[in-house]
Amino acid sequence: MRIALTRPQADAERSASALRALGHDVLVAPLMRVEPIAADLSGDWSAVVITSANAPIVIEKGLELVKLPVYAVGERSAQAARAAGFTQVLSAGGDAHDLVQLIVARHRDEKPLLYLAGEDRAADLAGELARHDIPADMRIVYRAVTAPFPPALTDALRAGTLDAVLHYSKRSAENYIAGAREAGIASDALAVRHVCLSAQVADPLRAAGAATISVAKHPDEAAIVELLGTSGR
Repeated sequence: MRIALTRPQADAERSASALRALGHDVLVAPLMRVEPIAADLSGDWSAVVITSANAPIVIEKGLELVKLPVYAVGERSAQAARAAGFTQVLSAGGDAHDLVQLIVARHRDEKPLLYLAGEDRAADLAGELARHDIPADMRIVYRAVTAPFPPALTDALRAGTLDAVLHYSKRSAENYIAGAREAGIASDALAVRHVCLSAQVADPLRAAGAATISVAKHPDEAAIVELLGTSGR
């Protein structure tokens, strides 16, 4: 299949490599870029919590924080934590609800958790943990910034050469719609098949009138690959 990836460049390149290995033709077309935000991470923490692979990437090398255990929402964020130097990493293998359940089941320390978060968040993780009497302090350590609509994506949509566009966040789906309208190709952009990480990611596309939307059974890349299959058209 001919596929467009709209996630930030580094994530898109990793996904593209996996999809190309399965025989897909991939257009990397990031609609967002990730920027770090300076934050005071000092404190007496029991563990670190992350809901994105972007969070541990901003941790400075040599920071004492890497000695703490990490609760990660999924395997991709867990891998990023290990790459940043963390050695005690537990993955919930799912979404924010699964992460809360993991922490409730495993966490026994009275000291607060340090939640490394993005500027835009879909779930109130700290609030959910508080309902279980688990204190968590949130620090904003990165933001997603809208990137220009790539000319290559405009050309591919106008020519009708794409089989599917993959969306990993609600924000990128919103950027896709806005960018397509600005480029004057809204009808072409909505006519292609859209493969989304979750129902929430699909909401802006559905509201805009996208013709064909597929939603992954689980919020991970393996479920998206399953939707696509491993062969061409």
